[in-house]
Amino acid sequence: MRQHVESGLYSSASEVIREALRLFEAYQGVQAANLASLIADIAQGVADIEAGRVRELDMNEIKQRGRATLATRRPA
Repeated sequence: MRQHVESGLYSSASEVIREALRLFEAYQGVQAANLASLIADIAQGVADIEAGRVRELDMNEIKQRGRATLATRRPA
C-alpha cells in the first residue's frame, strides 16, 4: 500500500483500499453474471433434453468437418 501512495498514484492508504474494494466488487459482479449465464445455459440444455431436442454426436465426423474447414482457410 505504501508503494502505491509513494508512487503518487494515490494520495492516501484509504484511497488505495477504496480502489481495491471497488475492483473486488466489480470482479464479484462479473463472476455473478458468468454464473447466472452458466445456470441459464444448463437450464436450456436440460429443457432441450426434456423436449427431445437431442442427437448423438460422432466425434470423428466433428473432427472431419473441423479439419475440412481449416483446410479451406489455409493459404495454398
